[in-house]
Amino acid sequence: MKLHLANFDQQNVFSGYGDGYVMINRVRHEQNLIVFPDEIIEQWPVDSVGGLSLEHFDSVLPRKPEIILLGTGTQLKFPDYALMARIIQTGIGFEVMDTQAACRTYNILVEEDRQVAAAIIL
Repeated sequence: MKLHLANFDQQNVFSGYGDGYVMINRVRHEQNLIVFPDEIIEQWPVDSVGGLSLEHFDSVLPRKPEIILLGTGTQLKFPDYALMARIIQTGIGFEVMDTQAACRTYNILVEEDRQVAAAIIL
């Protein structure tokens, strides 16, 4: 599916997604990644939602986004409750959704000039 761009002024936004990939600013990515409005961390070393640990968010937490969106692939899968609680205790919001919903939500929040990070598992 292609997403239509609004006025994002040099920010990273999702421009499409499909089975096993996402597109950011019209560039195709086929590996797990973390996306900020001003940076992309490629090849995020995550094997599965069940294997997530706090260390997987070491590059995200110091930036103190308002919210982290976790895209869990084609199906909604929740990580360990203790992990979610530890992230929320830092004062950062944490939302879990399928990857397509995470892409759409991220774009809306970027357009609202919110500090957001999308952690995407393909």
